[in-house]
Amino acid sequence: MSGVNFEVTLATIAEMTDAAKVYPLAKPTDLHEIMPGIWLKREDQQEVFSFKIRGAANRVSKLTDAQKAKGVVCASAGNHAQGVAKAASAAGIKSTIFMPVTTPDIKTGAVTALGGHIKLVGDNYDAAEAAACEFAQTTGAVLIHPFDDPDVIAGQGTVAPEIVADMTPAVIYVGVGGGGLLAGIGAYMRTHSPGTKIIAVEPIGAATLKTSMDAGEPTPLKIVDGFADGVAVKRIGNMTLNLAKQIKPEIILVSNDEICAAVKLIFETTRTVVEPAGALALAGLLKHGVIIDGPKLAIVSGANVNFARIGHIVERAELGAGGEILFAASLPEIPGSFLKFCQALGEHAVSEFNYRYGDQDTAHVLVGIKIKNPKQGRHVLDNIRAAGMTVTDLSHNRLAKEHLRHMVGGRSSAQIDEHIYSFEFPERPGALRDFLTALDGRWNISLFHYRNHGASSGQVLCGFQTPHDDVTDLETSLAATGFVMRRETDNPAYQTFLKA
Repeated sequence: MSGVNFEVTLATIAEMTDAAKVYPLAKPTDLHEIMPGIWLKREDQQEVFSFKIRGAANRVSKLTDAQKAKGVVCASAGNHAQGVAKAASAAGIKSTIFMPVTTPDIKTGAVTALGGHIKLVGDNYDAAEAAACEFAQTTGAVLIHPFDDPDVIAGQGTVAPEIVADMTPAVIYVGVGGGGLLAGIGAYMRTHSPGTKIIAVEPIGAATLKTSMDAGEPTPLKIVDGFADGVAVKRIGNMTLNLAKQIKPEIILVSNDEICAAVKLIFETTRTVVEPAGALALAGLLKHGVIIDGPKLAIVSGANVNFARIGHIVERAELGAGGEILFAASLPEIPGSFLKFCQALGEHAVSEFNYRYGDQDTAHVLVGIKIKNPKQGRHVLDNIRAAGMTVTDLSHNRLAKEHLRHMVGGRSSAQIDEHIYSFEFPERPGALRDFLTALDGRWNISLFHYRNHGASSGQVLCGFQTPHDDVTDLETSLAATGFVMRRETDNPAYQTFLKA
């Protein structure tokens, strides 16, 4: 981090932004009106496909000759790494990039192509950051922090004067991870366009800004949802939080499905596929609605998405946009009940239908249908209930969306207590082996489902038999694996379709 011997205020960051040296490594990006009054700032148009080149370029421009001789180092899961690699190569200096072992090939390949020297360390950003800090201390290489550095913040802030030169938005929506983009844009707009409202948007499962603002100090999250990996930060920066307190943005939290819906809208209006974090700001705008008069602008922060993730995004986009509802229904196993059920669906198109015979009394079905708005979905569920059938809306049930709709089989016939948990596995060789080793073979696994979404972590659903009622010991062993874990035994999706 650059030495800071001045008070970091909104005015000083705005002044540094005006003096920032980001061009020609970064380029001015387009403002794109996707519907009346709604604009996108297209940072996906940068050569490295994200705004991160701005902060990296400005930070590298401040290096002395002695510092350049030592090279630079950073830790990143992708976008910051590409920005540092490009900026360093352009300056003729060596860059060493520490990345998690779980980093997708598309991002490691891009860093290598830009001249970065990659070192893969650990399962997550925290492990890579620790290794990068140690490398900087032992080699003298300059550590370029991805967000908690005034020169990086000022570089990211150069998005704002480009906006001001073309329009005066009533409101700007900014996706937040470490807070560097919010700090840079917010500082400049508060100084040069104080009437513009600033909205910070975070994923529900990675709300590091809201958590720290509520606590009054940087506060690490216990669990970080890695779906929008570009903003999946465990702890916001000290400097960025201090600036956020001065900016005082409104904060909106959005679901993964709402992010997917925003990715879809960007594709439909620009024919560009952006990464989940890149669509985060637009997801907040769409959730907020049109309650603010005047031009509304969302920052599209990046488009570094690997191909394997696109199918998962498409799968969840309709639910996020309110164009689909997923539900479980219980039908009596008698002639004519299936016809009555289909009649209750009306003219709605069925997107999926899952059924397996369970017993002679009741049939349980998992169904997805297309709808135009949530009111239509509620009307269909009411019709099914009126036909004498029970129904449960699973549109917001994570287990149902991640696992149940993709599983085969049915209920277990074993009359042994079973406990169900979901996990996030790091996508690296040996993760499953490490998981099973930690359990030491004490419990029989009665259910296992895993899908690869092309992300840095995989979603796993696992069932364990506990004939000796040793659930406490089981959960102690599960906690020792170090993987993110959730209890799912009481989840209605499991209770309806999978429980013995």
